[in-house]
Amino acid sequence: MTKIAIVKSIHPSAIQFLKNKPNFEFEIIEDFSKENLIKRLPSFDAITLKTAKLDAEIIDKCKKLKIISRHGVGLDNVDTNSIKKNNITLTITTKANAIAVSEHVMFMILNISKGSNMYDKTVREGNFLNRVKLKKSFELWDKKILIVGFGRVGKDLINKCKAFGMKAYVYDPFVDKKNIESFNGIKIEDINKFLQETDYVSIHAPLNKETKNLINSTNLKTMKKSSIIINTSRGGIVNEKDLNDALNKGLIHGAGLDVFEVEPPDLNNPLLKNKKILFSPHSATFTNECTERMGMESVENIINFFSNTLDKSKIIQL
Repeated sequence: MTKIAIVKSIHPSAIQFLKNKPNFEFEIIEDFSKENLIKRLPSFDAITLKTAKLDAEIIDKCKKLKIISRHGVGLDNVDTNSIKKNNITLTITTKANAIAVSEHVMFMILNISKGSNMYDKTVREGNFLNRVKLKKSFELWDKKILIVGFGRVGKDLINKCKAFGMKAYVYDPFVDKKNIESFNGIKIEDINKFLQETDYVSIHAPLNKETKNLINSTNLKTMKKSSIIINTSRGGIVNEKDLNDALNKGLIHGAGLDVFEVEPPDLNNPLLKNKKILFSPHSATFTNECTERMGMESVENIINFFSNTLDKSKIIQL
């Protein structure tokens, strides 16, 4: 019998799916403390993993473990070196989150561009007739958006942007020009140069040495005062201090952040006091449909792994 550890409960549909698999048994683990994971996980053959951290000490003790199936696409909560050393397969949910994240980007773009909070507050406070005195909002039509990272989310986002009549540009050194053009996008080679003319920036890249502080004080100073930055990818790609300074100085118009350098952010983080930022708590994938898709795909990856039918595109090459 193959044993699966569900580290933090997943969608009921995925749980029911597992119940119908007679060759598999599972347990749901809600205590994510390191001590408990070290105690519990060594008896399992597979793990579905949300946000709990699996460091080298935990993984090295899991001698039976064959596969870790991420409930999502990020890898920052697993020690990939230890996974590789122990010959453990690592998978992600490749098909689950693109729609939810790209919709969340559009939600942030529209709310910031249209000044939704400003309009709502005006009506609620009885200032309806003062509407002509309000700051003017922005149209998306004919505006330039730079999509940084052209994976599954970037490809889904570009279609939504084109539907609004936006001009879509893509910065991704690992995607060729023809691929981007097949989505009616334009490939950008020099991100710093193009930041000077774009109206919107949406981040969809992993956090690594190349992307750390990709958006910083140097290039923020060159951007349009009307420009808006959205980050639903990973904190640290946009330098938080530099972003806060740029917004306070009026160098750019606004920002939408679903992610932070440290999560949850410290309540003393100056960003939280900045009213030019629209926040969400790393929840771009928190739709009913997406959580079900991620749950199902995470367990399907495990089932398919043990039946030798796993799609190789879902395996992270370490």
